Amino acid sequence: MLSSILLDAGVAMIGAGIGAGIAALGAGLGIGRIGGSAVESIARQPSESGKIQTAMLIAAAFIEGVALFSVVVCLLIALA
Repeated sequence: MLSSILLDAGVAMIGAGIGAGIAALGAGLGIGRIGGSAVESIARQPSESGKIQTAMLIAAAFIEGVALFSVVVCLLIALA
């Protein structure tokens, strides 16, 4: 009985760690892609750099928000 509970807790910890890692990896890839596309867009249209930077920062903030939410959910799963 106790070994089953400890095994379940261990599996939850491993799953939460993998989930948090995937969330961080996804956020890093997304923000990297946004940054690369923004730099390319600014190179093509330098006069629109202000609008492009604003849109880039808003999109990056949304991605960070989703990643933070995912990590918090993973931590709650690990601690439950």
